Amino acid sequence: MSMNQSAWIAPLIVACAIAAPARAADGPSRVAPEDGLRVFVMGHSFHIFVADRLTPLARAAGITGHELVGRQMIGGSSVRQHWNLPDAENKAKASLVAGDVDVLTMSPNWLVPDDAIPLFTDLGLEHNPELRVLLQISWMGFDHWEPSDPKLWNPAKKIHHNEERDARTLDSLRAASAGITAVIERQVADINRARGRAVIRIVPVTDAVIRLRERVAAGDMPGIARQSDLFTDPIGHGKAPVIALVTYCTFACLYGRSPVGLDDGDRQLDEIHPDLRRELQQIAWDVVTASPMSGVTKAGFVDLPPQRHPTTSPLR
Repeated sequence: MSMNQSAWIAPLIVACAIAAPARAADGPSRVAPEDGLRVFVMGHSFHIFVADRLTPLARAAGITGHELVGRQMIGGSSVRQHWNLPDAENKAKASLVAGDVDVLTMSPNWLVPDDAIPLFTDLGLEHNPELRVLLQISWMGFDHWEPSDPKLWNPAKKIHHNEERDARTLDSLRAASAGITAVIERQVADINRARGRAVIRIVPVTDAVIRLRERVAAGDMPGIARQSDLFTDPIGHGKAPVIALVTYCTFACLYGRSPVGLDDGDRQLDEIHPDLRRELQQIAWDVVTASPMSGVTKAGFVDLPPQRHPTTSPLR
């Protein structure tokens, strides 16, 4: 993180964390029904699956007001591709203009910074001034990102078969992840600074997936023997453990609450290993709360979350 980012993030954390309500750091929470949020999920195949999975997870946490307003998926998409959809097909724009969205999720691809991120943000703020945006930093497709020219896949660096992940060092993956994260963090910091508050918060999914792969490589993840067991193809589409992990990260950033101990009804995880769900939930919570730009600490949000607008009481 740059010095400029630290300058605006640190005071926000200090000022707001003091007022954060005390709660258990790693246990499931129970919240009031009015805390449920209206969510629109927009993105590519490394993200869109959270749309259906957040609802049972919110229900398991006792959140009865959670609502999936809609979803918009384009395979491998940038945010700009979603912005360029014709108005007649653009469900995300329509929902934002209607003021029906409390939280919009986005998942840029490798072409960053993405100039449509502030466009969606400002469109939403125009119709709901308390809008919050969650921006997912996804794991690397083909285990590779080339910062010098992200539009090109370097054949010498990307994988061609899923099984190559099993022998691959994670050092290059960490470096690529740090590169794309730095680009996105700079853009988000600039957008938030210009708008006077942390409208956009980052969901550090790439860090969580790397943490999971480190645990698997070390033989320390129940029921998962190889890194390739986490993915379906060389591109990197996730199997059940990755899908669950991404959903837990998103839930934590959405509600500022730990997913640890929640039973979201995913029996696939139980079939792999009965202890796997809790391990994935703990990774998600640890990674999210370690990321200053997620807006979440062990005590909860570092600034106040939005409520429904304009039909509810003022922010608490």
